[in-house]
Amino acid sequence: MKLLSKDIDKDGTGQVTLVPEEPEDMWHTYNLLQIGDSLRASTIRKVQMESSTGSVGSNRIRTTLTICVETIDFDSQACQLRVKGTNIQENDYVKMGAYHTIELEPNRKFTLAKKQWDSVVLERIDQACDPASKADVAAVVMQEGLANICLVTPSMTMLRAKVETTIPRKRRGNCSQHDKALERFYEQVMQGILRHINFDVVKCVLIASPGFVREQFYDYMFQQAVKMDNKLLLENRSKFVQVHSSSGHKYSLKEVLSDPAVTNRLADTKIWLLPIHPLPWHLLHCPAWHICVDMAACSRAKHQLLLKVS
Repeated sequence: MKLLSKDIDKDGTGQVTLVPEEPEDMWHTYNLLQIGDSLRASTIRKVQMESSTGSVGSNRIRTTLTICVETIDFDSQACQLRVKGTNIQENDYVKMGAYHTIELEPNRKFTLAKKQWDSVVLERIDQACDPASKADVAAVVMQEGLANICLVTPSMTMLRAKVETTIPRKRRGNCSQHDKALERFYEQVMQGILRHINFDVVKCVLIASPGFVREQFYDYMFQQAVKMDNKLLLENRSKFVQVHSSSGHKYSLKEVLSDPAVTNRLADTKIWLLPIHPLPWHLLHCPAWHICVDMAACSRAKHQLLLKVS
């Protein structure tokens, strides 16, 4: 997510202009939007136009509309976000008060205005614009010739580097080519860790692989750290945890994070707050289901009949 402008007064009113750059940014935008907000974005409108001969035809025209948000629909599978509301600014093609649905698009800016910006929403914007600054868990999911270096936050997994190389097969009586290629591969992965992982923020680094690849890489990395007197790696050795995965592909990280031994190790990190067993599907897709994070949010939810107080 890219922040283009931010204009918020001391009383909490104001607006921000953002550009979603990745599919995960739509999830952040979904969590920023609330009913009653003002959303301004480029959209497509079907307009009926009359020609000089009197015939009527319809054209799809791109225009910029500002709507008052009434309905928010997020498709988690396609990462698509549709926002429905009434037009609140004069437009050549859309009457005031007319309904329109804006589908937010990647790499197209939108402006979101609120009557009250709270600290939680502002923090989410900061996290969306610089997610790496909040990621306190890193993972290296690897197999021979393939490694994915990721940062994990409570809302997404970010691929920071992918190391891919060809490892020759072992030959009877001659393993030198295989060993040299494997050593070059391990060196590239180690350099990727040093380049993309901020150990001042990261509390745990998971090294996951099938077989003995993780043990071999771990031994190689710290042998090199001792040899080169790399204090950064040596001082953070306790943060590295070796775990099993079925493959070196990124999707294997899901099974790694569901391992009870891993969840215990991540108890002091932010992703420990995530439920290991996902919530029921109908709850995740129910528009009336929200999480209240402070007293002000609870009060608003109560007034909107989203929260039952017993």
